Amino acid sequence: MSRLKNKYQNEVVPAMMKEFQYKSIMAVPRISKVVLNMGIGEAIQNIKVLDSGVEELTLIAGQRAVITKAKRSIASFKLRQGMPIGCMVTLRHERMYDFLDKLFNVALPRVRDFRGLSDKVFDGRGNCSIGIKEQIIFPEIDYDKIDKVKGLNISIVTTAKTDEEGRYLLRQLGMPFKG
Repeated sequence: MSRLKNKYQNEVVPAMMKEFQYKSIMAVPRISKVVLNMGIGEAIQNIKVLDSGVEELTLIAGQRAVITKAKRSIASFKLRQGMPIGCMVTLRHERMYDFLDKLFNVALPRVRDFRGLSDKVFDGRGNCSIGIKEQIIFPEIDYDKIDKVKGLNISIVTTAKTDEEGRYLLRQLGMPFKG
């Protein structure tokens, strides 16, 4: 079992039941999935950039990345419907907990001038979205082999009803917040 999942079951669930007075263990919020998304707009001109993005996202997530395609045409961007413009990965269960453990304890502390995440990363329903400017903060990425620094979005989807419950859940799991 993953270290973070073990911590959730043994420490976070009892603490949240005490804090929010849940009657059942099943009412305690949990993380349902983590979605990693890398939009690569440069792939319109150069398809090789997309291949390197898929390869890097696969290394980061530990699971094969899927190429996303444009839903509609946008003439000003020279974009046609169905053109490949990015890649994404959805992580669940063990891989999700392993990725979050690596994100909280290894990757985020490697960000330059990092003092914690803002409270504004929540969407009002307990879900959290983080934008990372450089993929090189992850230890799997070899700095010498990348052609261009790319950013990625990380969305952590929880079953929490409010931002307060989601923030408490992620703080207990070890996510670094300001203050």
